[in-house]
Amino acid sequence: MSKKVLFITQEMQPYVPASPMATTGRELPPAVQDAGVEIRTFMPRWGIINERRNQLHEVIRLSGMNIVIDDTDHPLIIKVASLPAARMQVYFIDNDDYFHKRKMMRDDEGREYEDNVERAVFYARGVLETLKKLRWTPDVIYCQGWMASIVPFFVKTAYAEDPAFMGTKVVYSPYAETPSLPETQRLVSLISFKAANEDALKERGLDTAAPCTLEEIAVRFSDAVIEGETGAQPEAVELARSQGKPVLLKAEMAEKPGTVCRDFFTAVSDAPAAEA
Repeated sequence: MSKKVLFITQEMQPYVPASPMATTGRELPPAVQDAGVEIRTFMPRWGIINERRNQLHEVIRLSGMNIVIDDTDHPLIIKVASLPAARMQVYFIDNDDYFHKRKMMRDDEGREYEDNVERAVFYARGVLETLKKLRWTPDVIYCQGWMASIVPFFVKTAYAEDPAFMGTKVVYSPYAETPSLPETQRLVSLISFKAANEDALKERGLDTAAPCTLEEIAVRFSDAVIEGETGAQPEAVELARSQGKPVLLKAEMAEKPGTVCRDFFTAVSDAPAAEA
């Protein structure tokens, strides 16, 4: 039986300008699909995306939920577009506060948005809640970049007992770009949701009294790591190795990336669940 892999990325051509992640986001899902894997793909509906040119349209049956972050309701809007050449649909997570008329990590003046962590939390929960509505249960969730870095934490804690994710493995890819973070206790407060809390972070060996990174949280709650850019986040790769987690380096994907990733995802999915 073919595996089901959910791709959660933050960048994909042709919707955003070319970058290492945008290129991988566009090329890897169809390559894995061609290797015999059933896929779904999500990305944020950044304000730089031209909806008319890219033919995005809202999926009413999936929209309408409110996600509470920092005691504020934020409506979840789901849009979809097709890439006929890739035989692939892309789902977009949208919200007026976090994405409408706003760029990715930085504004027009190059300043980081102060609510980048909140945006990542909204994105993570938006994807997972939408997936439940789609009634599509992935064997593996593949998370690319800082915008998807909260997903492993949620899957292994807040959604751990949800039938849609109970057997799901999570693979994370760190990239060079990562936002500045608020002080650790503020970060913990923002990402806390149900069983996703400070105690869960401590159980995975994270010192909440010291500064941490989104990449560290992602790696500690993932089952495996794929290097996003060669040498970009060596600490994340070494952390995964130190915990005995499978690591796939960028260089190992140079030839036949679809087949290599399919085999890696299959091995991760079929491996026994690791102890927390």
